[in-house]
Amino acid sequence: MEQLDRDYWNKRWNRDETNWDLGSVSPSLKMFIDQIKNKDCRILIPGCGNGYEAGYLLNHGFTNITMVDIASVPVENVKALYATYLGNELTVLQQDFFTLEGQYDLIIEQTFFCALPRSKRPAYVQQMKKLLQPSGELAGLLFNIEFDKEGPPFGGSAAEYRALFSPDFTILQMAVTLYSAAPRAGTELFFHLREKN
Repeated sequence: MEQLDRDYWNKRWNRDETNWDLGSVSPSLKMFIDQIKNKDCRILIPGCGNGYEAGYLLNHGFTNITMVDIASVPVENVKALYATYLGNELTVLQQDFFTLEGQYDLIIEQTFFCALPRSKRPAYVQQMKKLLQPSGELAGLLFNIEFDKEGPPFGGSAAEYRALFSPDFTILQMAVTLYSAAPRAGTELFFHLREKN
C-alpha cells in the first residue's frame, strides 16, 4: 500500500481527488454542535480538510477552535477562508496529528479516522486520550461498512469500534445515524465518547 503521508494527501488535493468532501457540514455533526452550550470550550478538528465544521462553529459563536491537517493544501485553503478568525477564535496547524500536543474539551471526528490505516487505530485512540482533558469528549462519524477495495477510506463496524474504544472511553452513543448526507445514507455511525478518568 502507498504510504499515506503528507505528499500522498497533497497529491490527492492537487488532483481534486477529494471524494470525502461533502461540500458542507455533516447533518449529524450540525445537530450535535447545536446542542453544545459552552461556546468557549476548546475544540480540536483533526484532518480538517476544508473545515466546514469549523465554519459552522465559528458562525455560531464558538471561540476556541484548533484545526490540524498533515497536508499543506487544505491548511492554506482554510487559512484563506477563515482569515478574519486566525489568531483569535481559530488556530490552523499543518502537522502530523500524532505529534500534536495540547488539551482539548472536545475533539470532532469527520473522515479522519477512516483515512488512517487500520494499524494506526490503537495509536489514534491513545493520542485522542492524551489530547483530551480529563472527562473530555470525542464525537463524530465512523463508517459502518467494509469497502470493496483497499482504502483509504477504511471501513469497520460498531462491534470493532466498541472493542477499540471501550478500554479508554465510556461510550455515550454509538448507533447508525438517520442524518447522514445523502451519499453516505445508512453507512455511518454517530459516536460520542467520554474519556475515562
